[in-house]
Amino acid sequence: MTRVLHRSGAIPPVAVRGEGIYLHTAEGQAIIDGSGGAAVACLGHGNRRIAEAVGRQAASMAYAHTGTFSNQPAEDLADIILHDEPGGLSRAWFCSSGSEANEAAIKLARQYFLEIGQPRRYRTIARRQSYHGTTLGALAAGGNMMRRAPFEPVLSPAHSLVSPCFAYRFKHDSESDAQYLDRLAAELDAAFQRLGPDTVTAFLAEPVVGATTGCVTAVPGYFKRVREICDRHGALLILDEVMCGMGRTGTMHAWEQEGVTPDIQVIAKGLGGGYQPIGGILIHDRIVRALAHGSGGFLHGQTYQAHPVACAAALEVQRIIREDRLLENVQAMGRRLETGLQERLGNHRHVGDIRGRGLFWAVELVTDRATKAPFDPELKLNERVKREGIARGLATYPMGGTIDGRQGDHVIVAPPYIVTAADVDAIVERFGDAVDAALAGL
Repeated sequence: MTRVLHRSGAIPPVAVRGEGIYLHTAEGQAIIDGSGGAAVACLGHGNRRIAEAVGRQAASMAYAHTGTFSNQPAEDLADIILHDEPGGLSRAWFCSSGSEANEAAIKLARQYFLEIGQPRRYRTIARRQSYHGTTLGALAAGGNMMRRAPFEPVLSPAHSLVSPCFAYRFKHDSESDAQYLDRLAAELDAAFQRLGPDTVTAFLAEPVVGATTGCVTAVPGYFKRVREICDRHGALLILDEVMCGMGRTGTMHAWEQEGVTPDIQVIAKGLGGGYQPIGGILIHDRIVRALAHGSGGFLHGQTYQAHPVACAAALEVQRIIREDRLLENVQAMGRRLETGLQERLGNHRHVGDIRGRGLFWAVELVTDRATKAPFDPELKLNERVKREGIARGLATYPMGGTIDGRQGDHVIVAPPYIVTAADVDAIVERFGDAVDAALAGL
């Protein structure tokens, strides 16, 4: 019996305790959290230092409304992330989730253009097979066709979609990387022209696409072309790093590996590591100056904005990442994870692609490697892999609809930043066995 409305009709096992990279169920099973939930638990579970920081803050002051007060954890969190103003990002705004953060980014882009006297700008361009959140505004801006479909009648038409940079699926066999980039750039430029360049506020994209397509990295040079097009048309570049940022791909910001800087960066999951709900946006100084010289502030606010306890948790997470030099471990263990997945599954006849960066990897499953034909969606192969993984003591993050919102299966492996070489080897072994067992059961 449960009174909780769960994600699916089935009642999931109850997790009762977390320790390091393991979660323990009420039935006594120890499960490696091989995906950190949804690439959230970057420091694993049961970290006493973070728990104590949360307790201290809750005991001293749990809440103060940001319409009247600031709080020291929020100030310190913004400072640790932005003390050197990376890429010109100079201010932070904190909320409770990635969806809320993307909503804020879209609204801030609109307000920026009002502040500088360009009121005609209100549109956003994003990409198909992207995901920017589950709230109506973020869902409308995103391109997760499976999640959009039931709600299309209530989604705003102010958002347009162009093709993703997903070479495994959409680059023509006859194309070079340069030709593929030319085609994508031409499509994006044409979208600006069709909508009216002076009506677009921003292009919104994930530097490494997360759950929707599974750890898809862009062809080198793609984001430089995107940045050039945005600059030419006077639009902002918003980079959604909810899943791929805050160290997940081996650098604190995923855009550092693309040779561009955003005007607004969206952050969440790795910000607080799951110890408290928190997300936010990092804002370029030119936007901050426009607000300062105009209305004076961001015309947007939420009850739990910059929540002191959430910020205290995230602050401790960020301190640990830096003090323990965990980005170095992400890079080293990421290389080991890539090698292990390639050795175990690289020649598997039903593994079409292994892709990712840092500790953020996905395997796409196909019926035939040569044709890249997907499995029948009714088989729900990605869920089968998940179930077989759980049976072997490994949790992963599966998703269907990889190609178009309906067809395609992939499974994400994104362990905490604290994993050891032995942990990575165990994850690869259990994951490989789960893939084999799921396919054998078809």
